[in-house]
Amino acid sequence: MRRRLPSTQALLCFEAAARHQSYTRAAQELALTQGAVSRQVAALEELVGVPLFKRTQHGMVLTAAGADYARQVGQRLDALERDTLDVRSRQGQGDRIAIASVPTFAVRWLIPRLPQLARLHPQLQVHLEARSRPFLFSELQVEAAIFAGTPEQVRQWAGTQADWLMPEEVLPVCSPRLLRGSRALSPAQLVGLPLLQQSTRPEAWRQWFDAQGVDAEQALAGPRYELFSMQAAAAEAGLGVALMPTLLVQEELASGRLVVACRRPLRGQRGYYLVRPEAQERPGLAAFKGWLLAQAAEKPAS
Repeated sequence: MRRRLPSTQALLCFEAAARHQSYTRAAQELALTQGAVSRQVAALEELVGVPLFKRTQHGMVLTAAGADYARQVGQRLDALERDTLDVRSRQGQGDRIAIASVPTFAVRWLIPRLPQLARLHPQLQVHLEARSRPFLFSELQVEAAIFAGTPEQVRQWAGTQADWLMPEEVLPVCSPRLLRGSRALSPAQLVGLPLLQQSTRPEAWRQWFDAQGVDAEQALAGPRYELFSMQAAAAEAGLGVALMPTLLVQEELASGRLVVACRRPLRGQRGYYLVRPEAQERPGLAAFKGWLLAQAAEKPAS
């Protein structure tokens, strides 16, 4: 069956006009005349059967249908551009996979190990994107994700299957300046120090104090950071105590830039998983998965 699809030119004109809310600025961006952009958008409206723009006293604005379509078209054009760049970069050689990962894990654990993967599979290119929360694989155009969460969170990620990589152990760390010569503090002593919070885990400190049997009214108080790398930097700067997965601060602990504030690690239900859609794996993803599982088994969180 013949596909009823608009031309790429029409989509480019519409996406630019939607982004600028102006045929004139879209024409300037695309090196076309305003009339050419207008004709392309009109042809697109005729094909989809609904108006995409409407005129107002102040110019032109997207209709509700136009705004929704513009978001979808923008995503598809971005994906098409990435796919084209991927093909060009490979020069017809090798394979590539796109992986999403929790950011700090990617920077501190995964990327330092990728040279080993490159030696084993020199034709495999790994593209990384940062994602901390579940998403729709069809929208992000990645083949797998390294996710940190509980088994329940992984099970609720619809349409996926997961491989367990390693457990997560968290430990309070801080700058040695904050301890003022002390080797380590008791859980009760930590209550009086600034507690650095992680935005995606607002209950982390409360869970840690509960596990130590300490009543900490200020467990939820303190500055919040989106990424563990930000938390580690804030702790190193002396802003407070961070509750960090130990595998993400090995370098700082080894160098002395961070020290253990309280020697009471907590290993809960959270762990790291490789999550992927329920579909047949391409050879590149299968190679990456096999290597990643071996690395996780060789270097488990301590």
